Amino acid sequence: MSKRPESVLVVIHVAGRHFLMMKRAGVGGFWQSVTGSLEPDETPLAAAIREVGEETGLEIPDGRLLDHRLCNRFEIPLRWRERYPPGTTHNVEHVFSLAIEDCAAVRRQPEEHVDARWVDTAQALAMAWSWTNRDGIRLVAVGSGAASAPAG
Repeated sequence: MSKRPESVLVVIHVAGRHFLMMKRAGVGGFWQSVTGSLEPDETPLAAAIREVGEETGLEIPDGRLLDHRLCNRFEIPLRWRERYPPGTTHNVEHVFSLAIEDCAAVRRQPEEHVDARWVDTAQALAMAWSWTNRDGIRLVAVGSGAASAPAG
């Protein structure tokens, strides 16, 4: 079954100053925030909630998951295109952020991530491999959430 070319990015942070970065297992070993493709018939909100739970084990406090009402469209790297329907070249990514109270321990899945770290803004920006992830971190760090709405 091929993947749906639609995904979520969830930037998890403490007060916009500390960010959770996770090192991907497998090819590349790059650092990222929580990400994941939407399942068939799944909404972006449902995918964001599912991915946070699957990738971190963190609970989502009421009102803390923000839908930034922002979608990024980017080209899917050639090495991953075979995962998608034939002819698919681009993905649409929905941007969310999750504010939590402290730099909590996460329960990562070793088959997906080999490391997880809480880092400051500068470190998160330096670690994030994708431009969309860096933009999401900047959005949270500068407090541009004024245009955001609570998800749900």
